[in-house]
Amino acid sequence: MPVSFTIEFSVLLVVSLALLAVVTSLLFSPDRYRAGDKLTKPTWVAILGLSVVAHLVLGGSIGIIHLAFTIAALVFLADARPALTSLTRR
Repeated sequence: MPVSFTIEFSVLLVVSLALLAVVTSLLFSPDRYRAGDKLTKPTWVAILGLSVVAHLVLGGSIGIIHLAFTIAALVFLADARPALTSLTRR
């Protein structure tokens, strides 16, 4: 397996992860973010949106910016999303 294929695949995987996180963050109402005691909706959307833009603009380079935004997307998917989905309307 060539190295360039592996790098391209990992970049595609990270961009897909960031896109999933930003789309998911748009699906919840701002009230759920407050009720779940998480960052506000505009804050999450901005962080995750910048993540997608950074991954697409900077391309395949691996750096601290990519790492920080990938961690932000993982934190949203692992912590904020489950808390937001667990809240039900009454």
